[in-house]
Amino acid sequence: MNHLIYMKTTKQYSRVLPENEILLGDSLELLASLPDRSVDMVFADPPYNLQLSGELRRPNDSRVDGVEEDWDKFDGFAEYDRFTWKWLDECRRILKDDGTLWVIGSYHNIYRVGATLQDLGYWFLNDVVWVKTNPMPNFRGRRFTNAHETLIWCARSAESKYTFNYEAMKALNDDLQMRSDWTMPICTGHERLKNEQGDKAHPTQKPEALLHRAILAATNPGDIILDPFFGTGTTGAVAKKLGRRYLGLEREEAYAKVARKRLARISPVSDLSLMETPSKRKEPRIPFGWLVERGLLEPGTILHSHCRRWTAKVRADGTLIASDHRGSIHQVGAAVQGAASCNGWTFWCLPADGSDVPIDVLRQKLRAELN
Repeated sequence: MNHLIYMKTTKQYSRVLPENEILLGDSLELLASLPDRSVDMVFADPPYNLQLSGELRRPNDSRVDGVEEDWDKFDGFAEYDRFTWKWLDECRRILKDDGTLWVIGSYHNIYRVGATLQDLGYWFLNDVVWVKTNPMPNFRGRRFTNAHETLIWCARSAESKYTFNYEAMKALNDDLQMRSDWTMPICTGHERLKNEQGDKAHPTQKPEALLHRAILAATNPGDIILDPFFGTGTTGAVAKKLGRRYLGLEREEAYAKVARKRLARISPVSDLSLMETPSKRKEPRIPFGWLVERGLLEPGTILHSHCRRWTAKVRADGTLIASDHRGSIHQVGAAVQGAASCNGWTFWCLPADGSDVPIDVLRQKLRAELN
């Protein structure tokens, strides 16, 4: 069960990091109470400091329900910058050495946040553009429609050995490399949480799809994710669905109660193996020569390139020979093409059932036998 905790802060850091909980109170004070190097990832959706003045109305004179809450109001850029420095500095202390931080913002604040991140020693990995398929129109027609927000993904330092689940992102994207422009709708319909009056429970609730991608990319099952501006709990909800742990900090009791009800409806993950994508880099190394030793390829077998332009013969010692070239599958593949490098596992093929099959299929077969 998820618990709502009223926490009195102290300058003495807690020895044990709470997990799967919501701490209610001022984010800066709560952050100061958490132990050093204790979380794997931070996802932060801080106040944007929108600097709004006056009401915004549609052409039909109906009022736009925007962000008007006190938590988004600051007495100038200097105050906002001090606030940004404090929470980012604490998050860097709390992050593990190999941890990463995501922060989302708009043109109102993301550049100031980015400069602070660099000043504090974070190491930028990517900026990601969230392209909204259904953005709010620019009703006055005096600017471009603001159809995106920016996420910055950074490691705790340049030395961090951060997590990036490349294969999972590629699988999500139809077996193509995931790009840094993410197209998805804003939070609407059944996903948009409502309060007891039937109004939006939170003005800036993010879609779960956005958090799904960020969490799946940068964490592993069992990792703990800190959200210092928890709101209605999107980070916690997605973390729980993906078999991760979470810790939410929230100063508004109304938001925290909505988040608590939301999290209580989510069942814990029963099979963590479904929550991860095996990394090819972590698979055991299989030298090409092992295929010859185990009889999967015979000496003298003729391999051909995937374009059928070049051929090579397999030697007993696990090297190839092709015209004037001899060496590993990678060396010979590069030499015949006049290229600097070559992945021989995908370059060299065998005929099978009327089609060409990369020799990597044999490597995978041997891996399966060894496992």
